[in-house]
Amino acid sequence: MPFATATDGIQLYYETLGTGEPLMLISGQAGDHHDWDNVRDDFAAQYQVIVFDHRGTGQSDKPESPPYSTRGFARDAISILDALGIERTYAYGISMGGRICQWLGIDYASRIGALVLAATTPGNAHGVRRPADVDAALASGDPTRLIDALVSPEWAAEHPEFQDFASHKLEHPIPKYAQQMHYRASEGHDAWDQLATLTVPTLVIHGTNDVVNMTANAALLAGRIPNAELYMVNNGRHAFNIEFADETQRVVTDFLRRHPLNS
Repeated sequence: MPFATATDGIQLYYETLGTGEPLMLISGQAGDHHDWDNVRDDFAAQYQVIVFDHRGTGQSDKPESPPYSTRGFARDAISILDALGIERTYAYGISMGGRICQWLGIDYASRIGALVLAATTPGNAHGVRRPADVDAALASGDPTRLIDALVSPEWAAEHPEFQDFASHKLEHPIPKYAQQMHYRASEGHDAWDQLATLTVPTLVIHGTNDVVNMTANAALLAGRIPNAELYMVNNGRHAFNIEFADETQRVVTDFLRRHPLNS
């Protein structure tokens, strides 16, 4: 099994598939590489796709200290690139993964060819907070409580495998302490001041019906990051990248194609 060693010695599990320019897919809060199972093969037809388990999840180590942070998760992602010998990559993160991507672009600009920030926020200090009931469901670590916030009921009814995926996550939970540390890391994110200095080409993409990370955050991010592009997925909820996979992949790949890594 492939593992990378983080700067503090933690072992991080990763997988690669496909060939071409590297594309790192970064999961959200308490997520592991399986969060991309529904779409990663489509990207692997064009890119060398890299997926991994955050510390605290999946097959990666699950330390109880020090506290996790989105900036620390970005360092972990760089450790995986180093293990693979990849000097420069695209980075596409959803939800907390988009917060991690912000730090990748800020702290490691030379390693990142372009960023895709999906369904994410600049942090609570300057962003728009989610409703209290949705926040409680997210903090609970029970993905089945979030189904209606992730995809539309009509789509969920036509795709029972999505419900099965949520149930699988519930049946194979990460340790409670790790789930809480992920939640605190995501909620504590604040890159607002540094976002104005970000020079990496950036696409902000968001669903118009997202209540996990409120839709208004997309415009805040795109307005804060110099020259960022903004795309809204009509009727998309928090997992718009799965419900509207074809549209999302088209928009993302078109953006990446306009920013070749060897330019």
